[in-house]
Amino acid sequence: KPGEQKHSKEPSSVQCMHLAVVACGDRLEETLIMLKSAVLFSNRRLCFHIFAEDSLKPEFEKKLKEWPSSYTKKFEYNIYPITFSVGNAQEWKKLFKPCAAQRLFLPVILKDVDSLLYVDTDVLFLRPIDDIWHILTEFNSTQLAAMAPEHEIPKIGWYSRFARHPYYGTTGVNSGVMLMNLTRIRNTHFKNSMIPSGLTWEEMLYPLYQKYKNYITWGDQDLLNIIFNFNPEYLYVFPCQWNYRPDHCMYGSNCKGAEEEGVSILHGNRGVYHDDKQPTFKALYEVIRDFPFEDNLFQSLYYPLQSKFLETVHTLCGRIPQVFLKQIEKTMKKVYENRVIVYLGANQRY
Repeated sequence: KPGEQKHSKEPSSVQCMHLAVVACGDRLEETLIMLKSAVLFSNRRLCFHIFAEDSLKPEFEKKLKEWPSSYTKKFEYNIYPITFSVGNAQEWKKLFKPCAAQRLFLPVILKDVDSLLYVDTDVLFLRPIDDIWHILTEFNSTQLAAMAPEHEIPKIGWYSRFARHPYYGTTGVNSGVMLMNLTRIRNTHFKNSMIPSGLTWEEMLYPLYQKYKNYITWGDQDLLNIIFNFNPEYLYVFPCQWNYRPDHCMYGSNCKGAEEEGVSILHGNRGVYHDDKQPTFKALYEVIRDFPFEDNLFQSLYYPLQSKFLETVHTLCGRIPQVFLKQIEKTMKKVYENRVIVYLGANQRY
């Protein structure tokens, strides 16, 4: 297919971990840094599904082809136009951030994909995608998607204080990192507030938007909260270290999972990679952005990160550097050990 790289004879559906992202406007660099973090640390092969405005497609292809072959052989990719199968395309495009509503249509568009991890462009992987992909095996017989809570503390959570529409649980869920079993989503009829009988995913989207459009603030995330409010048995909730945002440290540390295990996936929402409000988040973004692909991970990524963190200790997030460093250090040790073992194994043949 045009825009697709394949480096393997095995069927991609068998061996691939599928990762989807939607990029519009000025999100090219952010998306590429997210994809870079995925490729740096993952073990199994990756299939990227990049949904982008037509003007961005040549840039994505150009940049991805510049990556060294030692990394490009770890993934294949396809770039898709922005399309909405039901309702008014212009309305969907204007819902919250440009094109963000595209994620709602992934089960409809990617008909041949069984399961998928969707992430926002402002996400960074600090450990292999393999580890969150494994959560799919923990789904019970009804669960078909997984997200993290929007907040850990109801009294300072957005949904619990301000929402004018139904939402999941006590604090709502954040859709910036979302695991989906697309096959189950396509085969399910969802309970809803519009008709007594269930509706398929595609049938439900536009009527749901029409009913709640005057009450939603966060666009497609609000629609997902409404869906899982009526269908809570379909959602698996994973802990906050898999979707760690400034809210988890800017009011004091409130993500226990990250304190114990370290941050697994960093989500720099509200533009924190590009301003000086949360320098800890910005430091991680810049170090991964500037890392030369084939350099030593400790020398060119981990040590510069430690140095940058020293400059952030005056902030609430900067006071807990171990939360940000624990998982990435563990991941890099594994990558290094694997390379040494492979290298030694190759040399021992002679």
